[in-house]
Parts: sequence; structure tokens; C-alpha cells
Amino acid sequence: MRKILIVGLSILCSQLSFSQNSNKQEDSLNLRKLYDMSLLNGKSYLWLEHLSNDIGGRLSGSLDAQKAVEYTKKELETLGLDKVWLQPVMVPKWVRGAKEFAYIETAPGSTRNINITALGGSVSTPMGGAKAQVIEVQGIEDLARYGEAQIKGKIVFYNRPMRADLINTFEAYGGCVDQRYSGAAEAAKYGAIGVLVRSMNLRLDDFPHTGTMSYGELRPSQRIPAAAISTNDAEYLSSLLKIEKKAEVYFKLNSEQLPDVQSYNVIGEITGSEFPNEYIVVGGHLDSWDVGDGSHDDGAGVVQSMEVLRLFKESGIKPKRSIRVVLFMNEENGLRGGNKYAEIAEEKNENHIFALESDSGGFTPRGFSFEARQDQFNQIAAWESLFKPYLIHYFELGHGGADIGPLKNGKTVLAGLVPDSQRYFDHHHSENDTFDQINKRELELGAATMASMIYLVDKYGLSNTSEVSKL
Repeated sequence: MRKILIVGLSILCSQLSFSQNSNKQEDSLNLRKLYDMSLLNGKSYLWLEHLSNDIGGRLSGSLDAQKAVEYTKKELETLGLDKVWLQPVMVPKWVRGAKEFAYIETAPGSTRNINITALGGSVSTPMGGAKAQVIEVQGIEDLARYGEAQIKGKIVFYNRPMRADLINTFEAYGGCVDQRYSGAAEAAKYGAIGVLVRSMNLRLDDFPHTGTMSYGELRPSQRIPAAAISTNDAEYLSSLLKIEKKAEVYFKLNSEQLPDVQSYNVIGEITGSEFPNEYIVVGGHLDSWDVGDGSHDDGAGVVQSMEVLRLFKESGIKPKRSIRVVLFMNEENGLRGGNKYAEIAEEKNENHIFALESDSGGFTPRGFSFEARQDQFNQIAAWESLFKPYLIHYFELGHGGADIGPLKNGKTVLAGLVPDSQRYFDHHHSENDTFDQINKRELELGAATMASMIYLVDKYGLSNTSEVSKL
């Protein structure tokens, strides 16, 4: 009897091993097919060329943002998806107005022009511009050290740089972005008349980098104009202030906050064949800042997400679960699209098991960052070997993404594509975030990597799904 039991267990183990090896071989072949299709016959690069060169910067509430909505909806409709629709969302409408202008003055008639750009959400300067002496600080915490006596009536110059010794450039960005977001609100409390913020950029160049900012609870009458200054000009101004402490800066902003307007998230769906009420989302944000054409931030994520569904359709892979591409509106200055999508999903009691976002540029993919329980992450980590032939090695617990963040509920796994980030902040929110900075092959590798992860999640499910299979 014991001998029969041992033989039976041996056969069962052999069958399980064969099944696992067979699954792994099938998955490897399907991933290879997805990569081949993206690299040899992809559409992401052509989509991005139109989005960037023919439409351009897509600031929420703008005409170009609406053109992008119409274009991407039309392209999704050509893919033969089961559903394509627009999800209405009210978004803020901030306009930059005429180009900004600024100079440093060391003596009457002795000036040097500097490169600045208004921060998103900033009020304008007075009609004639703003001019005052400058006080340099190394961050918001420095304001208290100088106090109202030294700050009142001056322009606060935030000059804490991104740390070059941090390999993770997003960590370096997070270490100083509070200056941009809250710097004006905090400086206004000490009587400053305006702020200049060193651009969030690791290299020295002449491109000022915009980005969203907030006045917090300040009344409109208390708000002061805020602009980013290029890193080269930040270095120059800092050096000058060491010898010319009474140097003045003049700057003129022409921005304006208008009433909210209606825009849309663009959504396409392949309905699942077995579990249509379990949803997998892949997406990026359709809006961008207006100083460039938003190719890396986040045109790349938009077209990569569209390509995921195209690859499924073209390859003949029929998903078990419903897969949605969501092109979110208003990530840059409000997150209204991400919040609206999550709100509607909750109202409809939709079961989202997985959401993947691409919003870190179209550079070479390195892997994924996951917001997940440990048991969910352990299951996903077992798929890592399937990605190693493509040099995808990074599978870590971390951050998913801003637009999918509102879907977080303790069950849904959130994931972010992680490309190589070393060049990302050279372009982020600046006028050199343009299509000519996109590498076609890197963009297509990212799309295939996203499609591969979606394929595995759909096939095997995750904890809390109707069916969970092991590789």
C-alpha cells in the first residue's frame, strides 16, 4: 500500500512539474510574440508622432487637450475593441498667457535676461511686472530662519537642487519638489512678493521646468506669483547674490485661472471571455504641460497603453478578464480624471483586480513597481524569470501611479512601469519634452513589457480573483 502511495505521489508531482513547465514554455512564446509584434509592427511611435507633432501640448481645458481626446478615441475605435467611450470630467482651466519675461539688475541699466516659466496655477504679476531684491533659501524650512523681517517685500529664490548622488532620480525629485508645490504659499506668509524656484532638473541647461503648485488656504488677495528658473540661471543668480546682495530681479507673468470646463477620460475595453466583471486597467494621462509637446510626460504612456490592447487584438489572445485602456485627463494639475474614474467604478461596484500605469517616460523599461500585499507580490515575482530575456529585472514593492492611486482599496494591485530614469528629468515639464527626444525602440519595448504583464495577470489571476492559477 505504501509503495502504491509513493508511486502515486511521484506521478502526481511529475504531472504538476510537466504542467508548470508547459505553462512556462507557452507563456514564454506568447511574450515573445508580443515583443515581436511591438518591435516589428508597432503603432505606438506613429500614434505619438501625431499626438506630439500634430496636436502638441495638451494642458487640461485647452483646445489641444480636446483634440487629443477626439484623436485617441478615433484610433481606439479602429482597433475593433468591444467598447470605446468618453467619460465626462470637469477640469481646471489655467492659461499661461503671453510668454514670461525676466531679468536680473545689478545697477540702473545693467541687466541680464534670465529664463523663467510660470508654475501651473500661479497668479499673474501686476500689469507692470514685479521687481524686488532677492533672498536665496535652500528650502521651505529655511524661511523661518530668515523670518518676516528679512523676507517681506522681497522675491524668495528657492535653490535647493535635486540630489545628484541619488541613483533613483524620482527620489531626488521628491526631495525638493515641495519648494515648487508649496513654496509660494509659505513665502507669502512672510510677506514675499513673489517666488522663483530652481527647476526640478539634474543637469545644467537653459530650460525652465514648470509644474503644478498650490496656494493652500491663502485667500486670492494673499497669493503671489511663482515661476521656475532654469538651472543655469539659478546657478548664476546664486553666485551673483554672494557678491551683489542688493541685486534685483524683475519678472512678468501673464497667467490666469478660468472657470472649470468639461473634458473627458478616453476608455476602451476588451470584454473578458470568462470573468467579464473583473477588470484590468492599463493607462497613462492624456494631458500635458504646454511648454513642450508632452512626448515623455505622458504621451509615451498613452500610446503604450493603447498599444497593449492592439497587441492583444492582433495576436489573437482572448483575455479571460475585461481589459481596459484608460487615458486619464488632468493628472498634471488636479488628478480629476483619475478621481472621476475611481468614483464611477465604485458607484458601479466594479471589481478592479489590477491597474498598470506608465507615467515615467518612454525610456528603456527596467521592470515594475507594485503596490500590493506580500502574497500578491510573491505571486507576481514568480513571473520575473519570463522577463529576464528582455533585461527586465526590477520587480519591487513601491508606488503604482498617480492616476490609478484612487483605485487603491487593499485588494486591487497597482503597478507602475519603471523605465530607466536617468534622463527623464532633463525633459520633465519643460520645452524640450518633445517628440525628437523619443527613441522608437525604447518606446516599443515598454509597450510590449506592459502587454506581457497584463497577459500574465489575466491568465493566472491574483489573490481575491475568481480564478488564481500558478505558473
